[in-house]
Amino acid sequence: MIKLTNSPIENINFKNFNFLIKRDDLLDIDFTGNKARKFQYFLENSFPDINTIISYGSNQSNAMYSLSVLAKYKNWDFIYYTNHIPTFLQQNPIGNYKYALQNGMQLIIGEYDKTNIPYNKLNTLFVKEGGAIQQSQYGIKILANEIQQYINQHNLNNLKIFLPSGTGTTALYLQKYLSTTVYTSACVGDEQYLKQQFAELEPNEQYHPTILKKSQKYHFGKLYKQNYILYKELLQETNIEFDLLYDPIGFDTLLYNQDILDINNILYIHQGGIKGNEAMLQRYKRKFNELY
Repeated sequence: MIKLTNSPIENINFKNFNFLIKRDDLLDIDFTGNKARKFQYFLENSFPDINTIISYGSNQSNAMYSLSVLAKYKNWDFIYYTNHIPTFLQQNPIGNYKYALQNGMQLIIGEYDKTNIPYNKLNTLFVKEGGAIQQSQYGIKILANEIQQYINQHNLNNLKIFLPSGTGTTALYLQKYLSTTVYTSACVGDEQYLKQQFAELEPNEQYHPTILKKSQKYHFGKLYKQNYILYKELLQETNIEFDLLYDPIGFDTLLYNQDILDINNILYIHQGGIKGNEAMLQRYKRKFNELY
């Protein structure tokens, strides 16, 4: 049985900064991180007419894996569209791709077109890439309430929130339901892309998080030696494994903006994504073998 509970908040030290971390990576062994928060609405409510989930995105998507867990738990079919599967990955399944298949995911390689699908729409739940949907408010509001309770209990009125963003859904709804400032960084596209994602879900800009400038431009999914080094430093100094796609960019952004932020008054949201590291670590080893 999957039951999400209040994830712990821990003190950590990194590069001589002391700050807090919300361990949403510990929500559940299988259904965890920000995707668990995004899909909590579907987990905890009954949908007697639904028998199928359809979604789309990359071949190592955290959302893909989490939806496969949800579908298996609900006894629903899960159909997932992705544009491309590398031959190496097909022959050597690993990471989110491997575990989603084990959970019964039906994979379709090709462009997703919801106007031309062979399933009864009345019985099908469509989930936008990355879980950028209105229903994500349900679980993220619960996360916001947990954070607010912690702030109140410990009288941390100056505490600010930080998390790196893909679609920006989690950061957006956290800012909507928290009175303190929520900072984020754009990991998938640029700042303009992130602002567009915010506007699609919430036109009222007063609920939009504050986007911090990154130290450099990143291409999503590309391997950067400094990101792997930062990942290893985080693991060594905090004894916590972080996601290799988002968190190195997130921590680099925090450090890059230390002149305008009080990092010692930051609560960092750990959003899970660790299963995806299996594939990322293999890629890093193939490209930067000298780092191992």
